[in-house]
Amino acid sequence: MNARHVGLPTTAPAGTVVCSAESVMVERGRKKLLDDVSIELRAGEVFSLLGPNGAGKSTLLSLLSGDVLPDAGHVEFGGKPLSDWSLIDLSRRRSVLLQENQLMFPFTVHQVVEMGRAPWRRTTFENDDNSAISDAIEATDISHLGNRRVPSLSGGERARTAFARVIAGRTGMLMLDEPTAALDLAHQEGVLRLARERAAAGDAVLVVLHDLNLAGAYSDRIALLRQGKIVANGDPETVLDADVLTDVYRTPVEVIHHPVTGKRIVLPKRD
Repeated sequence: MNARHVGLPTTAPAGTVVCSAESVMVERGRKKLLDDVSIELRAGEVFSLLGPNGAGKSTLLSLLSGDVLPDAGHVEFGGKPLSDWSLIDLSRRRSVLLQENQLMFPFTVHQVVEMGRAPWRRTTFENDDNSAISDAIEATDISHLGNRRVPSLSGGERARTAFARVIAGRTGMLMLDEPTAALDLAHQEGVLRLARERAAAGDAVLVVLHDLNLAGAYSDRIALLRQGKIVANGDPETVLDADVLTDVYRTPVEVIHHPVTGKRIVLPKRD
């Protein structure tokens, strides 16, 4: 079968809104998981979602990715309603790493990363598969794991394999739900450096994080959620405020500036 020509998503100019939600609400039973939330994702930036457990971070990411439908409000992607996009077209324009990605089937690491290229099957971009897979494996430091079966991997190795699958897709947007969970310090930094590199190359990067200091170090903008609502939205200097964080997380914190980078560092107050 001849390969079909499919246009590669063009990189929008930095600052262009590529995905947005306006006044969205998601309700399950009698609980509002998201309540009147509006947000914009822009090309060329890392946008982090922060908040305590149950704040609605993962729900918001799933809503923006198209995996969850809003009960009110609307979501746009690429300038048109998200519902107007087919699943295959969406999969060529955004890559999603879900928090519950367990990767426990007995595939090899190489096979899992190869799955990230599935949207380009039978298109002219299938010719890029080998380089995309190789680049993703090298970037995530899993070259030595290529023939290992996923169930034999540690939690951190599985997380890096899942991340490699996502970046192998070479889409214009990364949506990452807690990509640093289960990773050691070096690989946490590595994953977020890659996220920054993708943003510098023009991608829009949305990432759910629990570590406030990683968010402060790598984010261009941060949205802070509590009980399904956004309580702060802006640059790290604005959002990582001691009084705001103390109120949202219900534990006293102090905020200092790194002596070299000037980035904000959040510390819990301890006796």
